[in-house]
Amino acid sequence: MDSASSFRFVAVMTKIGLFFGTETGTTRLVAKRLHKQLGDDIADKPVNVNRIEPAELLRYDALILGTPSYGEGQIPGAGAGCFEPNWEEFLAKMPADADLRGKRVALFGLGAQERYSERFCSSLFALYQVFKGYGAEIVGAWSTGGYTFQHSAAVVDGQFVGLVIDQRTQGMFTDDRIAQWVAQVKPLLLEKLTAAA
Repeated sequence: MDSASSFRFVAVMTKIGLFFGTETGTTRLVAKRLHKQLGDDIADKPVNVNRIEPAELLRYDALILGTPSYGEGQIPGAGAGCFEPNWEEFLAKMPADADLRGKRVALFGLGAQERYSERFCSSLFALYQVFKGYGAEIVGAWSTGGYTFQHSAAVVDGQFVGLVIDQRTQGMFTDDRIAQWVAQVKPLLLEKLTAAA
């Protein structure tokens, strides 16, 4: 391995990986805001999962993963009516024996609480189930306060399993919610990076 590739390997392992799926581009915009809040020194630039292979995600020990909500709350992809490859297609390429034990993952999801009040941001829970099933430690639970909806599968033990953004009807709160959530998850993710170093 030459020195350049060695440097790239070390740089990846010492930063937070930020990955997302998107259909309309809104999840990408939120991912970019998260990256700006975290800073380029500790987080790599956000990457769409339809552009990578699983090995690129699995290199990281600390991850932030984002998803839109589609269908009845399933993983976004062709099966949920998406026109672009999304998490469904990415996860289909994951190794059958994928093991994320020892990795720390924070999640964020987008939804529309007025239009889809009965299944608000439920795809977030589907992503949570997948990565919890791989053995990852999930951090970053988020309060349901300030949202109005009938039901969300993403509520576990009275809290969302990750940051929830409603850019459609509550876009004015997005930056503040991101700042508060980053303040919560940043030390937890950095702790994992320090332990792995």
